Amino acid sequence: MKDSIELLNMWLEDVPIEKVLGYFLKTYGGKIGLASSFGAEDQVLSDLILRTDPNAKIFTLDTGRLPEETYTVMEQTNRKYGIKIDVYFPKDSDVEALCYAQGINGFKESIENRQECCRIRKIAPLKRALEPLDVWITGLRRSQSPTRETMRLVEWDEANGLMKLNPLIEWSEEKIWDYIKSYEIPYNALHAQGYPSIGCAPCTRAIGEGEDLRAGRWWWENPEHKECGLHLRGGK
Repeated sequence: MKDSIELLNMWLEDVPIEKVLGYFLKTYGGKIGLASSFGAEDQVLSDLILRTDPNAKIFTLDTGRLPEETYTVMEQTNRKYGIKIDVYFPKDSDVEALCYAQGINGFKESIENRQECCRIRKIAPLKRALEPLDVWITGLRRSQSPTRETMRLVEWDEANGLMKLNPLIEWSEEKIWDYIKSYEIPYNALHAQGYPSIGCAPCTRAIGEGEDLRAGRWWWENPEHKECGLHLRGGK
């Protein structure tokens, strides 16, 4: 598999994003899906994907603690494209046990607590969503954070046992917003309030001028820890 992924990265180097998506959507049919959190990158990908295949699978994870603005853009996206995005939730028994063990906001007390919260609210539902798939599409970009600088267009996700496609890996933030404006794509209103990266409401804040794009995520932790576990590579 590593050899085939290396060949794909070589073959698809400098290929336009529309052709990259077209190839994967055609090759993998109903076994490929976009995991969307309704951030700017995912909104761009939703538009590109649905222009290629109006029946493509797009899904999201509702952790139970999302900002109201995220639900608003979810509904706007469904209406604009005439679709119903699949929504995956954490198991209620797991959330109840988590809150009993940690309290409602115990994730701020330690990295271990926060990672357990992410595991129950995000990683477990993601695994259910990915189970029938061979490829999942993400909106990851290298310039988003130090933890993503070495990511590639096509990768093997060892934790979930499938291929990961990162079509926007080389895109700049400016290119993302140019696309959104050109095609009048709905986007999360929090972006205009200084939130470049949006997750759960209690774990996301606006950033200041000059701060890293993901500085507003789990801001009480060191930068090298700022992943929820959805995009771990090689067990790290």
